[in-house]
Amino acid sequence: MESNEKKESLFVFENGTTYFSKRTERRILFIMTLIMLGWGMVEGLNRFLG
Repeated sequence: MESNEKKESLFVFENGTTYFSKRTERRILFIMTLIMLGWGMVEGLNRFLG
């Protein structure tokens, strides 16, 4: 079977400008969301225990 998927790069170059691909942008925002969630949990525990 032949796969029709093309390999997507991390960046997209259009009209002399560099952009993140949609997949890369979603991954970065997801990771940042997890970091903020973890930070909020630590701060909440700090207030609860301190």
